[in-house]
Amino acid sequence: MFDVLAISEVKQQIGALVDRAHLGHEPVYLSRHGRRVVAIVDANEYDRLLELAEDAADAEAAAAARRELEETAATPIPWDEVKAELGPQ
Repeated sequence: MFDVLAISEVKQQIGALVDRAHLGHEPVYLSRHGRRVVAIVDANEYDRLLELAEDAADAEAAAAARRELEETAATPIPWDEVKAELGPQ
């Protein structure tokens, strides 16, 4: 488990905590009134996590669409028709 620091502690150590998150690739959790409220993470790691979350959401949407097709026995719309309906992007 990672350390959880009170915001009052963070004010005195912000530079070191940013280095810990960025250089050490270790998230730093901040708390207020004893409850975790935010995390300092390396920006590249955050981007990677965001991309993974988006990929997972896309995979779930695709699975839901496949389930819907199976349940309704609907005929899929050909990609060329979809592109034509959407028009130039």
